[in-house]
Amino acid sequence: MIFQRYYSRLKAILTILLLSSALGACATIEGAGKDLEKAGEAIQDAAEK
Repeated sequence: MIFQRYYSRLKAILTILLLSSALGACATIEGAGKDLEKAGEAIQDAAEK
């Protein structure tokens, strides 16, 4: 039980850190849009193959 509670908190902290670093990488809304567009294009390219 204690391990399960510790694991869920650790997972939440790591998720927050990951999201904050990803958002910090694209400093503007425009940058975020470009990043999402590139990710979408990569998914489309992979689906076409």
